[in-house]
Amino acid sequence: MQTKNIFPYGLIGKKIKVIDAYNKSNVSIQGKIVDETKSTIKLEQGNGKVITLLKGEIKFKLIETGTIIIGESIKKRPEERVKG
Repeated sequence: MQTKNIFPYGLIGKKIKVIDAYNKSNVSIQGKIVDETKSTIKLEQGNGKVITLLKGEIKFKLIETGTIIIGESIKKRPEERVKG
């Protein structure tokens, strides 16, 4: 498994699973990213519930590729991160 410090692509629509978090009750949460801001991601869970997670407090895995992303490393607006 590869860990990415910087993830230059858009995350909306990606399915993720939280693998580590400051708030341990967030570990194992999974769903599809439906919105992203500078500091947060909104995740739609299988039951349709949308929750907001702080990027700086989680590490997550992209389910499709297995890539692990450290949330702190992508604390930028999505358009700034994609530009480089």
